[in-house]
Amino acid sequence: MGEQTKLTKKQNIIQIIKFALFSASAGIIQLGSFTLLTELTDLKHIYCYLPSLILSVLWNFTFNRKFTFKSAANVPVAMLKVALFYCVFTPLSTWWSGALAEAGVNSYLIEIGTMGVNLVTEYLFCRFVVYRNSMNTNEKKSKDKATTGNTEN
Repeated sequence: MGEQTKLTKKQNIIQIIKFALFSASAGIIQLGSFTLLTELTDLKHIYCYLPSLILSVLWNFTFNRKFTFKSAANVPVAMLKVALFYCVFTPLSTWWSGALAEAGVNSYLIEIGTMGVNLVTEYLFCRFVVYRNSMNTNEKKSKDKATTGNTEN
C-alpha cells in the first residue's frame, strides 16, 4: 500500500465539493430511475429503491475514483471495498426505508433522506478506507502537477 496522503485544508474542501457534485449527479440518476419505477410500475418501494441505488453507486464510483480521489488504486479492489460498504448500507437503508414507507411516509421524502445519509457515510468511507492510501496517484493528478508545477488542486 502507498503512503497515506496528507491533504491541505484547501484540497480537503475541494475534494468534499467534488464528491458532493458527483454525488448530486448520481442522485439525479437515482431519483430519475426511482421515479420511473415508482410512477410506471406497481412495484413495492424496495423494488424501486434497489435498482436506482445500484445505478447511482456505479456512476458515483466511476467519477469519484477518477476525479475526486484521483486514485490509481486497483479498480476491482476499490470496487470490492465500496461493495462491502453497500453490503452494510443497503440492508440498513432498505429496512428503514421500507419501515418508513409502511408507516405512510412519502416515498420521495424517504428517498431524499436516505440519499443524504448515503452522501455523508459514503464520502467518509471512501476518503478514510477505500482511497486512504491511494489519493492523487492517477495519471490525471500527474498531469496536473506537470502543468501547474505544484501539488495543489
